[in-house]
Amino acid sequence: MTVRVGIVTHDQRLDAAHDARVARDRLVDAGAQAFWVDEEPDQLACADLLLVVGGDGTILRAAELARPFETPILGINFGHVGFLAEEDPSEFAQVVRAIVRKEWTVDTRLTIDVTVLYPDGHTASDWALNEASVEKGPNARMIEANIGVDGLGLSSFKADAVVLSTPTGSTAYSFSAGGPIVWPDVQALLLTPIAAHALFARPLVVSKDSTLEVRLRSDNAVVWFDGRRTLEAPEGSFITAVKGEHPVRLARLNDSPFSGRLVRKFHLPVDGWRQPKDPA
Repeated sequence: MTVRVGIVTHDQRLDAAHDARVARDRLVDAGAQAFWVDEEPDQLACADLLLVVGGDGTILRAAELARPFETPILGINFGHVGFLAEEDPSEFAQVVRAIVRKEWTVDTRLTIDVTVLYPDGHTASDWALNEASVEKGPNARMIEANIGVDGLGLSSFKADAVVLSTPTGSTAYSFSAGGPIVWPDVQALLLTPIAAHALFARPLVVSKDSTLEVRLRSDNAVVWFDGRRTLEAPEGSFITAVKGEHPVRLARLNDSPFSGRLVRKFHLPVDGWRQPKDPA
């Protein structure tokens, strides 16, 4: 059966747009059906794969499109780190061949669902693949928050932000704030305070079945979802985060372990571990 491929590209990167056009032409020449998702969004419902040509930001945009249909996402990195991407532009020919032959596997990535309960009793919700960050509002110096897990309070502090993330997001904002790196197949949720004024303000890793809680004691905040969408959270709001109802699926072309991705993306100095010792 002919493979159907939707394509999403970074709309402000000329090199990415050029290579996306080349990829589309090669896919069509090889017998695949390829289309631009921005021009034909309805076709995504029956696509086998969503090819993303850009950085992690473009992949996060593609995740918003693909998640309702559970369409696997395959990223070609034109960004900086490109942690969510599978290949670099130099591997385009190999990528096209693998797509046409349907030679990919799928990683199912946990997402996070967040609900804001407002002081007047109404609620608003959104989701994230990487993280939801509760950040100080534009006129606030800090936020003052109580944090808890599963209905029990753990700590109170003032901070610049509180990051609620998935294992996928452990190498994003949470990582920059000193949070732990969590392997993506670990089913867990993370809470990482940012610049907290407290003795107990350590990153937390909890079960996927737990509920992370943030109650805003003073000042207004904004909840950012993957750095792309926001919900207002005024003083007195109660924010909860749970495992997402719908995951995101990432396509993989090789079975290299996550540790290898860490070394490659962050240029980790591992030679000392692998070099044989000099003979005595």
